[in-house]
Amino acid sequence: MSEQTLTAKKTNYRFWGLALITLVLTLSTADRATLSVAGVGMAKDLGISSVGLGYLFSAFSWAYVLGQVPAGWLGDKWGSKATIFTGLLLWSLTTVAMGFVWPSSFAFMLLLGLRFLLGAFETPVGPSSGKIIAAWFPSDERGVAGSIFNSAQYIALAIFTPLMGWLAYTYSWHYVYIVMGVLGVLLAIAWQTLFHVPTKHPKANQAEIDYIRAGGGLIDMDADIGKNSATEGTAKVSGFQLHDLAQLFQSRMLAGIFLAQYCVTAISWFYLSWFPIYLVKAKGFSVLQAGFIASIPAIAGCIGGISSGFVSDWLLRKTGSLTLARKIPITIGFTLSATIIICNYVQSESVVVALMSAAFFGKGFGNLGWTVVADTAPKKIVGMTGGVFNSIGQASGIITPVVIGYILEATGSFNGALLFVGAHGIVAIISYWAIVGKIQRLELNP
Repeated sequence: MSEQTLTAKKTNYRFWGLALITLVLTLSTADRATLSVAGVGMAKDLGISSVGLGYLFSAFSWAYVLGQVPAGWLGDKWGSKATIFTGLLLWSLTTVAMGFVWPSSFAFMLLLGLRFLLGAFETPVGPSSGKIIAAWFPSDERGVAGSIFNSAQYIALAIFTPLMGWLAYTYSWHYVYIVMGVLGVLLAIAWQTLFHVPTKHPKANQAEIDYIRAGGGLIDMDADIGKNSATEGTAKVSGFQLHDLAQLFQSRMLAGIFLAQYCVTAISWFYLSWFPIYLVKAKGFSVLQAGFIASIPAIAGCIGGISSGFVSDWLLRKTGSLTLARKIPITIGFTLSATIIICNYVQSESVVVALMSAAFFGKGFGNLGWTVVADTAPKKIVGMTGGVFNSIGQASGIITPVVIGYILEATGSFNGALLFVGAHGIVAIISYWAIVGKIQRLELNP
């Protein structure tokens, strides 16, 4: 029997787990982007200004930022499976509720509250998914795993933006929220049924488990969740101290990674919030056309996001340097992302779409943030580190949509907005090379 175990071909259920968290992030991204498509009709029906839309976009991020560290702590305490299921179910019901808001004196405040709740309930996705990647994948596969996971945001825009545009155009903006919310409830049921952590997976064989462990995968993560409080797993969670969290900010490497993630997410929030509106108001497309055209840069971003993982892992095998393997794709990608600024100087609609596609490809190619977190987070608080990382990144979601709203209100043009967004890519490059230094796992002091 032992000989069979030694010679058995390893299973590949780690990729099944990756597919599930990618689906969850895809729907999560689509649900936070519902306002970007529904917003045109909703603003008209409910009398919401550009600044008001900016605050609605921002309300999501206020809750998302505030909830990241608690979500990371809950992920470490409850386990990734339960935390994601709870968040997914609640945010889907919240999305459905937004479809039933009708014109009234309190409609704006109601939407503001629902967007805040949406942000709060989506918080477990990032920290818990970061844990899942660290647990299921060895180091030399994390680049690919992280890039496939990150590609969810582009998949969401490529698939769901046309769907949402069609729903808003054919029926009304209300149906955008209702349909997306129902899809989320169905996904929550599928998640609870199909997802397992490595040590509890009913079909992953010992050869796969040993392969992951030998490659540096944190295979025992969440292994003892749900057992008696005296078990080792619970003891590890209860052993968390505030000074562990403080050490994250004392690390120059992590500080640079956190700053870069803020910049990366600022670029993402332009595409998640104002991009379809930009196509309608600045380029004269209909809502239906904007939904389909917005999918073109998203497809480019998806290609960039997935390919960067293969390039990064290939560089790791060739150079043996984790630092070069992660930083080179990041530099190339965010240099390309800054080409969004050139859109200010061209008139052709096809050239604008091409430039946006190049910028989105670059943003995807450079977006290895979750892979870097899996490489660097202290073993004791992987979920917490992911929460801090995502919290700082999503702070840009508070600022970016509102700043763009004020730029539009003041100038009546998207030119300043595109300059503001593009500059973030340059800052991300500077952060990785001037601040981060060597990429390696942080060891906490006792």
